Amino acid sequence: MESIHPIEGEQALAPAAEALQRAAAIMARLRAPGGCPWDREQTFDTIKRHTLEETYEVFDAIERRAWPDLKDELGDLLLQVLFYAQMGSELAGDAGRFDLRDVAENLSAKLIRRHPHVFADAVAADPAAVLRNWEQIKVEEKKSKPAASSLLADIPRSMPATLEASKLGSRAAKVGFDWPSADGLFDKLAEETAELRAEIDRADTDRIEAEFGDLLFTMMNLARHLKVDAESALRRSNATFRARFATMERISGGSAQLQEMSPEQLELLWSEAKSEAQHNAQTEVPSAETND
Repeated sequence: MESIHPIEGEQALAPAAEALQRAAAIMARLRAPGGCPWDREQTFDTIKRHTLEETYEVFDAIERRAWPDLKDELGDLLLQVLFYAQMGSELAGDAGRFDLRDVAENLSAKLIRRHPHVFADAVAADPAAVLRNWEQIKVEEKKSKPAASSLLADIPRSMPATLEASKLGSRAAKVGFDWPSADGLFDKLAEETAELRAEIDRADTDRIEAEFGDLLFTMMNLARHLKVDAESALRRSNATFRARFATMERISGGSAQLQEMSPEQLELLWSEAKSEAQHNAQTEVPSAETND
């Protein structure tokens, strides 16, 4: 374990440390003999899906600027860390075993190591310089580890597909395997769209899925070139669709009425909802009390 240098202001964090210690003790009690039957039967594999769900709920609270909800959701996300750390402490044998202290100290060491402009004599005048230093330090760290079988080997298959695609494209770009600019990706999109249409005409469901995946992968690379967070962009469009569909329901008198309408009527209603949203956006006056 790397030594952690004392950080100025650490004593002021004592209440937080006590609260975290209490939460860890509660988790240990839940997993102990005589604890909660549900918590005791969980494994790394059964908990991981809850971790993803809680992460998205954190995203949702942030996007809604619902700070009280965010506090609760961060607690739920912290619960996942406590769960993994407790299960790590229960692993059989010394090899691979870890606990919450190991997790926290490993994180502290990494933060100090990757911020030499704060904790050492390195200089980083702006965020771009910080990122360059960070990436260089990561490269040096990897040199001390056994060589991976592939440049892409350490990109987890378990992460959301949009994020995995973005990381795969970014990693491949480091060896020059990439489009020079976003322009080439529009041509690639047209190519992938044509291939998807061809498979649709053949009605080959397996090939349709494969070509649809290729189209999505190209879109993720386009997002990377445009410096757009694909997940945030899609969530934004989802929110827009929710709002406009709710307007359609309001204008028509309810979802039951929508079911009685023709496709042409629904399209007109969508256009009306879209126009209303655009009008509201143009006429909305920001409140002086708004605090994002």
